[in-house]
Amino acid sequence: MKKLNFLFLALLAVSFLTFTSCEDEGDDPIPTPEPKDIVETAMATDDLSILVDAVVQADLVATLQSDGPFTVFAPTNDAFQALLDSNPDWNSLADIDNETLANVLKFHVIAADVKSTDLTDSYVTTLGSGPNDEQIVLQIDVTGGVKFNGSAVPTTVDVETTNGTVHIIDEVMLPPSVVNLALNNPAFSTLVAALTRSDLTTDYVSILSGEGPFTVFAPTNDAFQALLDSNPDWNSLDDIPVATLEAVLNYHVVSGANVQSKELVDDQEVAALGGMLKIDLTSTPKVETTSNQSVDIILTDVQGINGVVHVIDQILLP
Repeated sequence: MKKLNFLFLALLAVSFLTFTSCEDEGDDPIPTPEPKDIVETAMATDDLSILVDAVVQADLVATLQSDGPFTVFAPTNDAFQALLDSNPDWNSLADIDNETLANVLKFHVIAADVKSTDLTDSYVTTLGSGPNDEQIVLQIDVTGGVKFNGSAVPTTVDVETTNGTVHIIDEVMLPPSVVNLALNNPAFSTLVAALTRSDLTTDYVSILSGEGPFTVFAPTNDAFQALLDSNPDWNSLDDIPVATLEAVLNYHVVSGANVQSKELVDDQEVAALGGMLKIDLTSTPKVETTSNQSVDIILTDVQGINGVVHVIDQILLP
């Protein structure tokens, strides 16, 4: 009987040890994935493989693996294919020169950690550069749905990485010209209509889409409405004589210079295409005209690839 009891206890001990061993094995923690930086995150995302190739070709890997923080707007493979399809000379990324590709990619990067909840109607500074190496701005529009640069839409937001945030978008965004900056902002729709009026003798769109550089004083829609209201015979832009309209438009463009606000000085004279302007910095920045106007500059340094835009609240009259 004692032998049976001893045998039973021995079997019980073996069973306990076996159960404990199995339980311990089952309790091993699931390995935690190693945190990834922006480049590693893109490499781990199948739909960003062309972006990874572009970053390697443009020699931006080290930049995007540095501390940051950065926010990257990451175009999908379909977005890159659409970019290649837009130019008959581009069959692959290798057909895009590295300097151009690098600047396009930098235009997708902000040197700050910006979550989707931080987005507002605004212009933000990117790593892309224009004339004088000034940093190009990206327009963010959240009214009626989020859009970047006028048309790019996010498909996935707030992908966290060790050195910032990635938002995946459906388009490769090209750095905007001063024309694109106007086209992309609804506040300049009347300015766009004026620049594209069919009877103009000057092709402003072609000129301002050129290499530049340009400095443009851009009146808002309200500024144009105030101009129309100033003359009882003007109910729309079409009522303004073409010579008058062209003289006015010329007075808002400085050719051959990319003049940011930091370069403006009090009493500085600026030669626009349509005449001389003077800068007044005694209080808030203003532009003085030859017709004795004093016009507020309400937003400065909207930098594009071929020039800079300063927003004004009145039409400049020569």
